[in-house]
Amino acid sequence: MRFLTPFCVFFFAISLTACGKAPESPAAIDGTARSAASERPDNVLLAEWTGPYGGVPAFDQMDLEAIKPALAYGMDAQLAELDTIAQNPDKPTFDNTILAMEMVGEDLDRVFTFYGIWSANRSSPEFRAIQKEMAPRLSEFRSKITQNRALFNRVKAVYESRSDSGLDPVQIRLVELTYDGFVRNGATLEGEKKDRYADIQKRLSELYTQFSNNVLADEENYVLFIDDTQLGGLPESYIRAAQAAAEERGEPEKYAITNTRSSMSPFLTYSDERDLRRKVWETYYNRGDNGDEYDNNAIIAEILKLRDERVGILGYENFASWRLENRMAKNPDNAMQLMRAVWPAAVSRVKEEVADMQAIADAAGDDITIAPWDYRYYAEKVRQAKYDLDSDEVKQYLQLDQLRDAMFYVAGELFNFKFTPVPDGSVPVFHEDVNVWEVNDRTSGDLVGLWYLDPFARKGKRSGAWATSYRSHSTIDGKKTVLSSNNSNFVKAPPGEPVLISWDDATTLFHEVGHALHSLSSKVDYPSLNGGVRDYTEFQSQLLERWLMTDAVIDKYLVHHETGEPMPVELVAKIKNASKFNQGFATTEYLASALVDMKYHTTDPTDIDPDAFEKSTLAELGMPDELVMRHRSPHFGHIFSGEGYAAGYYGYIWADVLTADAAEAFAEAPGGFYDQDVAARLVKHLFSVRNSVDPAEAYRAFRGRDARIEALMRDRGFPVPAKETTASASP
Repeated sequence: MRFLTPFCVFFFAISLTACGKAPESPAAIDGTARSAASERPDNVLLAEWTGPYGGVPAFDQMDLEAIKPALAYGMDAQLAELDTIAQNPDKPTFDNTILAMEMVGEDLDRVFTFYGIWSANRSSPEFRAIQKEMAPRLSEFRSKITQNRALFNRVKAVYESRSDSGLDPVQIRLVELTYDGFVRNGATLEGEKKDRYADIQKRLSELYTQFSNNVLADEENYVLFIDDTQLGGLPESYIRAAQAAAEERGEPEKYAITNTRSSMSPFLTYSDERDLRRKVWETYYNRGDNGDEYDNNAIIAEILKLRDERVGILGYENFASWRLENRMAKNPDNAMQLMRAVWPAAVSRVKEEVADMQAIADAAGDDITIAPWDYRYYAEKVRQAKYDLDSDEVKQYLQLDQLRDAMFYVAGELFNFKFTPVPDGSVPVFHEDVNVWEVNDRTSGDLVGLWYLDPFARKGKRSGAWATSYRSHSTIDGKKTVLSSNNSNFVKAPPGEPVLISWDDATTLFHEVGHALHSLSSKVDYPSLNGGVRDYTEFQSQLLERWLMTDAVIDKYLVHHETGEPMPVELVAKIKNASKFNQGFATTEYLASALVDMKYHTTDPTDIDPDAFEKSTLAELGMPDELVMRHRSPHFGHIFSGEGYAAGYYGYIWADVLTADAAEAFAEAPGGFYDQDVAARLVKHLFSVRNSVDPAEAYRAFRGRDARIEALMRDRGFPVPAKETTASASP
């Protein structure tokens, strides 16, 4: 079902554990609701999924012309199903209202799976035109749900009687979150306020789509082609990949530097051509900020004003107060307090890093002052000088296929999962680069789900790395097999050569697979509760990054791509010795984005100029001149292409407090990071439950106490206060 998934980004990732009483009569509920919809048309995007593994999406039959009629039917069908529930003459109960709502919308769910692939993995001008047209219609659909007063009254009745209804804690949590989702999205509004709220939502949906497509246009349109005379300093593996990228773009005699992080970052790290480094840096960080038809500044200003007006209608002081009310942080002050506690140490470390880099530049007679396009280049030289560690040497041991297998090993040891490639052609895929694995329980052999991997950058695919689920675990209408996926933008190597990636990219791979494992390990009954609270859900994935540095992974999977020899002990020692290197840069560029995000959403947006606001906010914070925000405002898709991380980008550092503290639990255990007792607690309390209990309570169940910020400071090599401190429900 996932009734709440399309209706509000806030509810996109919520989850619940596998418990709860059986429904009174699920078949009757299901049949009654669905009978309200007309007969399903012959449309490939609406068709029930068939084949093995409980049915799989027919990605090989995707038809762009089918999107609009499929969405139209799916929305109408879901509204009809919900209206049947709303008009039920029987007294509202958990089963005939909340559970019934959980079981509607399967047609639209299927359509959204394909829609998401076109949006993220296979975008095109033709799709973007459809997306622009459908965005306001989808917004109107969501508003019709939240403004269905009869439906809300039934939800409210169940909510008000929840304590006396014999419901278990999981069902009560589902009721509370369902009710909260309605109230926080305008269900109680009347008259002009109700209409204005819906109009704002409609306009925002248009702006989010336009913002995202503008960034994608700049990523596609700006490609730097260089020749043989401009390759100084670049590793051979990068040169070959750049040559392949140029050939793919019709320039076989040149080398293409694409406008994505996976291409930009290594170029800035290794290229000896300072002018080119500056050009690549400016092209990347000016996405959406070029004063042309794809410029996002006016869009940002309008988004901020509309968000502020919308939550004002609901009675909130600002957008951040509304957003954080049901997060772990609870309010903007708590989030700011954590970020301010870390910020001075991070900035201080940047000053030390810059001094080290400037000294190397001066000693080499380079006659420069460190600028943002120099940071990665000279940081690499400092790394080599201080730790005798060459990032390109490390990269020779980081083969994508081996790292994938390493993640399978970790999943087996911690989650008892076994990954097996599916036979060729047995599961449809949407691009030839995509591969699929069957996931089983190693002990029982029971099927857990499928895992899809789409690893490479290409035109029409948004940048970055992400995880998504095409189908989540649930049991209310028959057990659903999980269909999970990971998506990256690695630069494809020439045919027959291994794909070598950086240590940072390897860490990101482990992070994103952590999200997939979170989905695959679910024991949740109710679809709407299959996800997580935003400032908590990154914790599980950030924690999985730690296994990249474990001896078992290093010894078995980090082998040289030519010789097959394991990484030398000396190189391993250098990596571990340098593990806290450049934390000033990493922490400051992230925190700058998180702090600016929070400032945007706690400030009166009247007459706001995003470029000027960004500059003044960073100046007020004392942002070092030698680096910039990780995501500058005009391409900050986390907060302006939707609302998933809006006033919520702080969530990564919030979650990393939990991550550092949980990592110490493993480090202290007899079996280290593969300790079976700690791993069992990890899966039981932090992965399989998803959002079945309050995240703070879940963490206490795992650790026996609250997380401590001191663990984060130790982890990053920052000064630690003399006295340990904890918080009852948050970092």
